[in-house]
Amino acid sequence: MAERAPRNIESDEMNDETDPFEGYPIQSLRDAVQNQFLAREDNVETPFGKVHCIMRGTPKGNRPILLTYHDIGLNHKTCFNPLFNHEDMHEITRHFAVCHIDAPGQQEGASTLATGFTYPSMDQLSETVTLVLKHFGVKSVIGLAIGAGAYVLARFALNHPDMVEGLVLININAQAEGWMDWAAHKITGWAHALPDMVISHLFGKEEIHNNHDLIGTFRHHITNDMNQANLQQFVKSYNSRRDLEVERPVPGGNVNVRTLKCPALLVVGDSSPAVDAVVDCNSRLNPTKTTLLKMADCGGLPQVDQPAKLIEAIKYFIQGMGYMSSASMTRLVRSRTASGSSISSLDGNRSRSHSNRSRSHTAEEQRGRSHTDVSMESASHSSVDNTTKSNALSC
Repeated sequence: MAERAPRNIESDEMNDETDPFEGYPIQSLRDAVQNQFLAREDNVETPFGKVHCIMRGTPKGNRPILLTYHDIGLNHKTCFNPLFNHEDMHEITRHFAVCHIDAPGQQEGASTLATGFTYPSMDQLSETVTLVLKHFGVKSVIGLAIGAGAYVLARFALNHPDMVEGLVLININAQAEGWMDWAAHKITGWAHALPDMVISHLFGKEEIHNNHDLIGTFRHHITNDMNQANLQQFVKSYNSRRDLEVERPVPGGNVNVRTLKCPALLVVGDSSPAVDAVVDCNSRLNPTKTTLLKMADCGGLPQVDQPAKLIEAIKYFIQGMGYMSSASMTRLVRSRTASGSSISSLDGNRSRSHSNRSRSHTAEEQRGRSHTDVSMESASHSSVDNTTKSNALSC
């Protein structure tokens, strides 16, 4: 079923200036070396085209892997390298194998898709995830995705809840594109090139106007490194997405309501163009399993703008699921332990008050379950309207 081209890849995606394994036990060092420096690169054959993917490390028994999916205009390298190259991320990746998926035709050096090739819909892209996991023999995942990729993994989780233990979704938009959005994109397309349209999707107006170096770097990548014909098809597919049709469960209401079954961490920068969409998605999910993290002084790509903060949140999220119990305590957890009654900002220079996170199960009980329910009611200083009664953090 799969066109296999497995090979070991030199870690050009790692930061050579730091030693991520200093001070670790020998076995942990071995695991880290395996996870970080050895990789298998495959093109998985699916009914919707070949899917380029890279598996770093070896899946361990029943432990999930980390699965990433990028946004439009990006691939797994340009989207996630700043995050996975960060030294703080090594503590996470030495516990989990990582699989990066590139949407068809979006990988580095991709050739133009064949004439007559019908680009898969967003629903179909979510089904290719199943085949990729089967190809690698993976039973379950913790998803990490942004924008279009967040939609793909959310759709995958809705259709295959038994295969997803948790989701970290950045800039997710659960809505279908409305006719006004469609018209705006059409008008924008008449006046601007494809790279400009993608830039306006990835970054907010403030960032575009003020951060010329960052925008210039990504504009150069989108223009010179991405296959423009393939990118246009991916953008068209994303703009044709259906509504996820998720609905917040109501106590005493329909128990079969369509919603994510796994814990979810929704992340958005406070100046991201996706703020409204993420807040809307949060209002439609189960508040006992969903946490909204709105990052202060952060733009459209938190994993690029503030990777250390995002890693801190991801580590805390994974610990809440019962994994990485031996990992060093994060600043967030230390602050909570010291105060006994609040969860402070991930940034030591800012402090915001939040109520206690209820944890009624022991670590062994947590491991016996697929996850731990997360409950973090936002306080009066939260960036999200408390009337939604959702879990929210602000940092």
